[in-house]
Amino acid sequence: MSNAEQSPTPLSVKARRGDLLDSDCPSREVLKHMTSRWGVLVLVILLGGTHRFSELRRKIGGVSEKMLAQTLQGLDGDGLVSRVSLPVVPPHVEYSLTPLGQQAAQRMESLVDWIEETLPVIMQHRRTHAEPYS
Repeated sequence: MSNAEQSPTPLSVKARRGDLLDSDCPSREVLKHMTSRWGVLVLVILLGGTHRFSELRRKIGGVSEKMLAQTLQGLDGDGLVSRVSLPVVPPHVEYSLTPLGQQAAQRMESLVDWIEETLPVIMQHRRTHAEPYS
């Protein structure tokens, strides 16, 4: 059966699966939260356990307070990170992965590991191919 003869995918199936290529698909927002520079790092760090905001900021070199707060808010809103405010003085807020976040972080960790392992090859490629773009 050719593609033209196949019936189109029902909207109900598309809605359940998501359509990342559609500019209006909510999965794009989740993808943005998870795969942003800071989102990946937060997820991988939280694989090691619960952290306070200040601990995350210290571990992630170069992240501003504002960007870390926005990243955590997005991941929390997607159900990947749990935010717990402890009733102490001064207030403490702790972040940890939800079960869904654990799944996502494990996948991100594989990507991060691959990048780290492959970095020498990537850097060599950059050096040999940098001149045409100068």
